[in-house]
Amino acid sequence: MKDLIIIGAGPAGLAASIYGIRAGLDLVMLEKFSPGGQVMNTFEIENYPGFVEPVTGWELMAKMEEQAKRLGVTVENGDVASFQRDGNTGKFLIRLTDNRVMEAGSVILATGAAFRKLGVPGEEEFTGRGVSYCATCDGAFFRDKVTAVVGGGDVALEEAFFLTRFASKVYLIHRRDQFRGAKILQDRVLSSDRIVPVYDNIVESINGNSSVSSLTLKNKKSGGLSELDVDGVFIFIGYTPNTGYVPAELLNDSGEVIVDMDMKTGIEGLFAAGDMRSGSRRQIVMAAADGATAALNAYDYIISTQ
Repeated sequence: MKDLIIIGAGPAGLAASIYGIRAGLDLVMLEKFSPGGQVMNTFEIENYPGFVEPVTGWELMAKMEEQAKRLGVTVENGDVASFQRDGNTGKFLIRLTDNRVMEAGSVILATGAAFRKLGVPGEEEFTGRGVSYCATCDGAFFRDKVTAVVGGGDVALEEAFFLTRFASKVYLIHRRDQFRGAKILQDRVLSSDRIVPVYDNIVESINGNSSVSSLTLKNKKSGGLSELDVDGVFIFIGYTPNTGYVPAELLNDSGEVIVDMDMKTGIEGLFAAGDMRSGSRRQIVMAAADGATAALNAYDYIISTQ
């Protein structure tokens, strides 16, 4: 049995592992795919403290992973199906999708969030054939082509600007009359001669035959429909918490794990950190801080039960 099991190896999970291992806890970190989380898909990060110049997402997360492993953190591949706490012993039993069962005295949930989908006709059909949720991954496929980005937050603005490295034109479609991303990002995209803002519009459908050829847009003010010819569309409209394995009584109406300022959930010894928890601002530095907070409080909990 482990002192602590951390589920998820994004910035929250990695930070938790670093603080936990340095506190002397016997811990393991479970990750469904590979360490790094959604940050791995981010081209450049310029607001993470300590980096004078922008750093790529994969480089930042690789350094976090290397740091954790240097300190002795073990990362195991595993997809969690469910977990429960034994009311008599206080131990957590974690069942994986391959039917393995692991035990721990405390658990930190740090499985982050996935990109939210539009839910419109054509989205599923053309995913991988013109529909993408990662400009860093797929931008090079659209060299000298016309693309669209849907969204108005920081990620949408960052990814739209990144696409100008390849695409001849980038339509930036937002449902409101102004973007909501940071001013520095708004200034950057609005000064680009390759980015065309399309305000007050939502995507009604994604159209094509073998691949994306156009979008049907609806103007929110007039209600009118229009066709926009594009070769691809990148969707950045927020996130859905990866909490499908978490009991419903621990979640809020948005599917996020409810926590207090110490990252404590409604179950003693269970903590949640990062993009999956209530009140998250979806920032890397904040996720890392969540992880550190959760690990320190998990340590206090474990010590109190020994």
